[in-house]
Amino acid sequence: MGMEEEGVARGGGGKKLALASSGYKEDLLVVGLPKDDDFDVAKVVGDVAVGLPDVGAAVRNFLRNREVGEFVSGALAGAMTKAVLAPLETIRTRMVVGVGSKHIFGSFVEIVEQNGWQGLWAGNTINMLRIIPTQALELGTFECVKRSMTEAQEKWKEDGCPNIQIGNLKMELPLHLLSPIAVGGAAAGIVSTLVCHPLEVLKDRLTVNREAYPSIGLAFNKIYQTDGIGGLYAGLCPTLVGMLPYSTCYYFMYETIKTSYCRAHKKKSLSRPELLIIGALSGLTSSTISFPLEVARKRLMVGTLQGKCPPHMIAALAEVFQEEGIKGLYRGWAASSLKVMPTSGITWMFYEAWKDILLAPELHT
Repeated sequence: MGMEEEGVARGGGGKKLALASSGYKEDLLVVGLPKDDDFDVAKVVGDVAVGLPDVGAAVRNFLRNREVGEFVSGALAGAMTKAVLAPLETIRTRMVVGVGSKHIFGSFVEIVEQNGWQGLWAGNTINMLRIIPTQALELGTFECVKRSMTEAQEKWKEDGCPNIQIGNLKMELPLHLLSPIAVGGAAAGIVSTLVCHPLEVLKDRLTVNREAYPSIGLAFNKIYQTDGIGGLYAGLCPTLVGMLPYSTCYYFMYETIKTSYCRAHKKKSLSRPELLIIGALSGLTSSTISFPLEVARKRLMVGTLQGKCPPHMIAALAEVFQEEGIKGLYRGWAASSLKVMPTSGITWMFYEAWKDILLAPELHT
């Protein structure tokens, strides 16, 4: 009925795999295996599998790339942290921009009464969409710039710093005096702000005025139709002005405290609770220093919702000071600290943990 072809010989024993092609219309390929007990099926399967791509290994190798692992670790750490602490972010934003009660508990009660428990997670979807790329870019950029700056400074020690010449005047730029940590922190804040600022605008609109902006899509369309693409970048300049000192101080404090603690206790690595505390302290310090700029930034970003918008950051600071004095510049600081400290501590704890998981082979080679 059909015709048999002799297969390829397998193993040293000369066993053969016979392939029989049937005469049916479907022209099926039938595999006939010998009945010998010593036939090595595993070897046959292994030989067939050799030609298939190992997707899992490719993904693992991709994630073990140092830069990729740092970006992915930042994204995962940010997402896990925000999912837990979203209610504090909602309360803090309302207090900073002057919506509702001036007290933490009062603001909490107002939100629950007006919008139910889900109101505490108002804007959380956009918050998650915002924090994943923001933390990935911020932490990844910080690590890359810090590492590049450190390598450049080592080279400048051997070859000398770059020079600039103006006419007959030749000057050597003292770039070796710059802190790689501070430069990395500043770069992290600038890059993440430029890329993710529209998501921050959407989040604030959804948090402050849920009735006017009930969903992400409607909020985007309304802002775009009213103010164009510039509306999505409303308050970009004050955001950069506020972000620069915060980001620089934040990363500088974390690395400095971490390094000093390791030296004092003669440790090469820290436990998760230690990372949690160090991260919380660095967040609290940097937030306290830059908080007045954060108040002014929020005023500018949501000023149109209240029918008045200061022309620039200095005017916003002056307006707050005239209305409420020095206390106004730190209005919402307590709620912000309650949010910043756990956020910063948990983020660093998760980030270092994910980095250990994804980059362990890379870091110890």
